[in-house]
Amino acid sequence: MTSVRRDRANPVPGAGDTRARYRRILRFAAWHLAVTWWFELLLPRIGLGRVAERTRAKRMRSFAQHFHVLAVNLGGLMIKVGQFLSSRLDVLPPEITKELEGLQDEVPPVPFPAIRALAEAELGVALNQVFASVEEAPIAAASLGQAHLARLLPANAADAGLDRVVLKVQRPGIDAIVDVDLAALRKVGGWLSHVRLVSDRADMAALVEEFAQTSLEEIDYLHEAANAERFAADFADDDRVDVPDVAWEWSTRRALILEDVTAIKITDSEALLAAGIDPAQVAPVFASVMFDQMFTTGFFHADPHPGNIFVTPVTDSSAGRPWKLTFIDFGMMGEVPPSTRSGLRKLLIAAASRDGKGLVSAISDVGVLVPSADRAELERAMTHLFARFGGMGFAELREVDQREFLDFAVEFGDLVRSLPFQLPENFLLIIRAMSLTSGVCSSLDARFNLWDAVEPYAAQLLRDERGNIVQDVAQQALDAAGVALRLPKRLDGLVSRIEDGALSVSNPRLERQIARLDRTAQRSASALIFGALLIAGSVVRADDTVLGSVLMIVSVVPLLHGLWLGRRGL
Repeated sequence: MTSVRRDRANPVPGAGDTRARYRRILRFAAWHLAVTWWFELLLPRIGLGRVAERTRAKRMRSFAQHFHVLAVNLGGLMIKVGQFLSSRLDVLPPEITKELEGLQDEVPPVPFPAIRALAEAELGVALNQVFASVEEAPIAAASLGQAHLARLLPANAADAGLDRVVLKVQRPGIDAIVDVDLAALRKVGGWLSHVRLVSDRADMAALVEEFAQTSLEEIDYLHEAANAERFAADFADDDRVDVPDVAWEWSTRRALILEDVTAIKITDSEALLAAGIDPAQVAPVFASVMFDQMFTTGFFHADPHPGNIFVTPVTDSSAGRPWKLTFIDFGMMGEVPPSTRSGLRKLLIAAASRDGKGLVSAISDVGVLVPSADRAELERAMTHLFARFGGMGFAELREVDQREFLDFAVEFGDLVRSLPFQLPENFLLIIRAMSLTSGVCSSLDARFNLWDAVEPYAAQLLRDERGNIVQDVAQQALDAAGVALRLPKRLDGLVSRIEDGALSVSNPRLERQIARLDRTAQRSASALIFGALLIAGSVVRADDTVLGSVLMIVSVVPLLHGLWLGRRGL
């Protein structure tokens, strides 16, 4: 959940006309998809790509601002979509992520009478029969629910083993809002699945369904309670992590009572320092705990933003560390299948060892690499990146001369533009969790270097999987033996082809560049003729309507030719 910000907006946004809500979401999506199609697909195909480039930043900022307004007005899952977009620093421009950051903390609270009514309906009794007191001002509000501090009656506190608790209650009417939002998202996902640029990278229908499943689980508080207990069991013997207890006796699908574990917000550096805790020491521990979830237990917190993690000082002098990390809000959790977990471990080990070829192999294993990708070129690019930028933290990367990045983009331009990556179905939450983890660590320590956390963890994985490594080495030895046995025959065939003059050498990259240049020249000519006829027609039409109209109609021919060439180039 997120911290509260008072707002004059409707306290239960979008709870009115669901049809109007559905249409509003679709109108917003249709308009911005049309704008994107025009600037990013149509104009470049007719040689006017520079127009799109000059206006891109402004358009991205405008989209984010309009979505921000839409999400705040509607609430519901639109807030969740905005929060996800704001965390995608890896693929989205800063014009979008910066504008949507505020959605993490910009959810108006529901008035307490509505919360009281829903809670009492769920509990079946008046609140004063369960609680000695309930604070009407919420301590946190989110798009799907909000939380209030409370104290159990003495008898109930003795039964539950808890005194101070948090009462978490859903927003009234949220079930209907979620249904409408998911219907709209499914429709938009269907539209996007017909865009080749998108469909080549992700199965939109599967991604929307993954988001739907997560959202429906998030509004089932009994599911969240079970998640909390499972997470606590995974870290039962780990003194770095703490999890609130659940008061099952008074918890339902729409109302949840948890132990109050409120402490120092993980990114509150001033409060950490006042408590004698160095924020720079918190960052690597937090990263390591998230790595454990992702690569070891396979059950991870998918919403680790600062509002969901506390740093709790430990008063026990026997504890090895004077603080621990306390996680809350287990509504959005993810699972990593064993096969994917194995691929992610290989990826982590390859990244830590700066192994470009191993990294490409690992991302192929986990399904991130498009099957048709040029692996040799990608391996060369990764090796180049590791050689120059490997091991740098975000702060160090910001200090690198921009010309170096430009040189890389020029050398590997085709590869960068082709983006040979796709988003597997089960990666939506993984990417969100890792993006938020990186952001939190950088907030704790501006000089934080994720590599410093990755390398010891990868070394531990190597030690833990020593048996698997021995098996891999044995398999590689067998493969090498097979290659050695086939080598004489292949050399003999090669010599024969040279003697017959049948040996050909191809350079796919050069051929692609030549073909692209040829298409670009033809498209530029088509665009020039199109523009000339269109302008001439508009000028002549003032004096000769018939001739001017004919010229403007004929201009469609070179336009279609340019579009056809652009389609061939995809």
